[in-house]
Amino acid sequence: MGETDQKYTGRKKTAGQKAYKEENQMEAYQNTALSPEERAKDLLGRMTLKEKVGQLNQRLYGFRIYERQGEEFTLTDEFKEEVERMGGLGVLYGLYRADPWADKDEKTGIVPELSAKAYNMVQHYVMEHSRLGIPMMMSSECPHGHQALGGGLLPVNLAAGATFDPALLSEGYKACGKQLKSGHVELALMSALDMARDPRWGRSEECYSEDPCLAAAMAKAAVTGMQSTGVGSVAKHFCAQGETTGGVNASAARIGERELREIHFPSAKACCEAGVEGIMAAYNEIDGVYCHRNAWLLRDVLRGEMGFDGIVMADGLAVDFLKNTEGDTLHAAVAARKAGVDVSLWDEAFGRLGEAVDQGLLEESQIDEAVLRVLKLKFEKGLFEHPYMEENMLSPEEAGIPEVSLALARESAVLLKNEKTVLPLAKKYKKVAVIGYHAADRYCMLGDYTPPVPESECVTVLQGMKQEAPDGVKVSYAMGSGFSEADEHEKAKAMALAEESDVIVAVVGGSSSRFGGAVFDANGAASKGTGSRSMDCGEGMDTAKVHIPAAQEELIAALARLGKPLVTVVIAGRAYCIEKIENASDAVLYAFYPGPMGGRAVAELLYGSSNPSGRLPVSMPRHVGQIPVCYNYRTSVAPAYCDMTSQPLHTFGEGRSYTTFTGSDVSVTKEENGISVSFTVENTGNMAGTSVPCLYVRKRSGGVVARIKELKAFTRIALAPGEKKEAVFHLTKEELNFVQIPGKPEVICHEYELMLEDGAEKWWTGNVTEM
Repeated sequence: MGETDQKYTGRKKTAGQKAYKEENQMEAYQNTALSPEERAKDLLGRMTLKEKVGQLNQRLYGFRIYERQGEEFTLTDEFKEEVERMGGLGVLYGLYRADPWADKDEKTGIVPELSAKAYNMVQHYVMEHSRLGIPMMMSSECPHGHQALGGGLLPVNLAAGATFDPALLSEGYKACGKQLKSGHVELALMSALDMARDPRWGRSEECYSEDPCLAAAMAKAAVTGMQSTGVGSVAKHFCAQGETTGGVNASAARIGERELREIHFPSAKACCEAGVEGIMAAYNEIDGVYCHRNAWLLRDVLRGEMGFDGIVMADGLAVDFLKNTEGDTLHAAVAARKAGVDVSLWDEAFGRLGEAVDQGLLEESQIDEAVLRVLKLKFEKGLFEHPYMEENMLSPEEAGIPEVSLALARESAVLLKNEKTVLPLAKKYKKVAVIGYHAADRYCMLGDYTPPVPESECVTVLQGMKQEAPDGVKVSYAMGSGFSEADEHEKAKAMALAEESDVIVAVVGGSSSRFGGAVFDANGAASKGTGSRSMDCGEGMDTAKVHIPAAQEELIAALARLGKPLVTVVIAGRAYCIEKIENASDAVLYAFYPGPMGGRAVAELLYGSSNPSGRLPVSMPRHVGQIPVCYNYRTSVAPAYCDMTSQPLHTFGEGRSYTTFTGSDVSVTKEENGISVSFTVENTGNMAGTSVPCLYVRKRSGGVVARIKELKAFTRIALAPGEKKEAVFHLTKEELNFVQIPGKPEVICHEYELMLEDGAEKWWTGNVTEM
């Protein structure tokens, strides 16, 4: 059999392994009875400096190491030269990645039915050319599902945050993990640590929330779900990348230590509590120090305080960027390794670590520290016993991804307005006009880091509206405008269709689609100012204005002038300023990129077969000049402007339902280590629905300027009409108190105000003193 069609199994030994075993018989690192750490230490002691450095490098773009011809693959010279240079291969990034930047599609990339053949060919070559037969470990992008041909997708993180449902998200990542595991992916690169503090930032969609309590709960759930399958999570990015100057990606984070600890550390701490196996450092700098060379951040805090014992991975080319402060790539590599970076990503710098040791800039023990972590993880993953795939990668359906994706999409959409009870759409509306570019474009619903998705695997809003329409209801469509450009011919068709209809459903918003001619930087981010007509969000797409494209806003205004009932669905990856759109509409449903099943979910919500239960994970500004508008601001000065209100259009936690809820019988009990708050929730409307009670705290003393309110607990409670359920929240003294800063005087709060709310409904407030 040839190299490309041979079937490999974990029992097959490479030539390197055979030769070494013949000379040495059974070595300790080959003994499965020993612990992963014992095996890793033994193997480390047998390695040359070159081989050690090779284990810390992830320099290759995996999608560029092969060429596909029909159903066969050949390995590139670049790949073979890298394996020779490094004496093997430590980690390989993105073998399966497919998108316009990777320039891989169904004809040129690795489709699921060829995944075992492609992976095994690569792994076989690595092990054959490793003196000790060390297998490679593979990492793959999974910010909201596997970025691969045939990869299953979930709604983006900002949509997941809007569900306030960590348990469901955990199931989603468990399903994604099953697919990754079947493709022999050991490390899933997952957006989990960034905070959505500035909607101008193009990567807001990768965040769970502006709130640390919600974000930490969702991040922990995602990691737990993924790692339950045996696939390790690499949570990114540490730290404060979501609060950079002006919302510009990778710029300076101008915040102090207390802000870091209160807002940006909780998600990382929660992931560490979940046993996360990897953390990716952030591009930005904090107080003039890049995160990739910040030993206080990566060693003192992450490992020392949070107890993290996994690998720290660099972001793409980030170690090379340290040339800005270190002078050259050699000293950049030294600074990053000393600070705590273990594994590189695409950079040239880490390839020079051996040179750094030879020149006395690093001790070899500083290399060994990182290599031991990499080898231990490989042994834990069973790579030495099972380095090959025996079956092809699972389909999304086989992994159970679409069902969870649909459930998340249903729970994530936020009803912001519903005047005259236009929604749910009554059967009296026999002619429904669906208008807007977003209604029929699948990629507008999917977000950044998305692979090519066949039409058959995605339900657009238009398709969903037609599929879910009651008998006797006619659904018609007109585009109305382009994504960013007006089209008078299309607008005229849309206006004529709207005139003939009983109700208008306009679908507008932003897009992170890479499939409309975007140009990319070397690290895969969209290049700013490249003029893509289908992308205004996503990595690299930071904006000074936070509005949906003007052509779409003008279309909404024109439709509103017809005087017909107007329902606007906004599909977005950030919190846009939509005050004009909202004022022109009778109802507004805001759907953060809801994923491939999003069209069905939106249609179910509009027709009323599902009841909206999403709550805003971020506050929404009226005007870009108000930013930041995060709800949990400090109370040192009451925010105010002389030319407009300082209040956001909508604040964190808002969201309506087709039914109504009340909270009552609130009781606070002091416990040994905190308090419990019990209460009753009742569905007082005539439709089944889900309430999302949230408990907020405001500190009233302690010598530190307190925040106006802070979320401390939340839950989801499904209720039939007239049904009541009791619930209880438990808060520890640590959760109630101020965050403590090591080395500084302890700060104690003795008085608290508690607030129990759901959406915009404020159910109860009370005070607690002397904890």
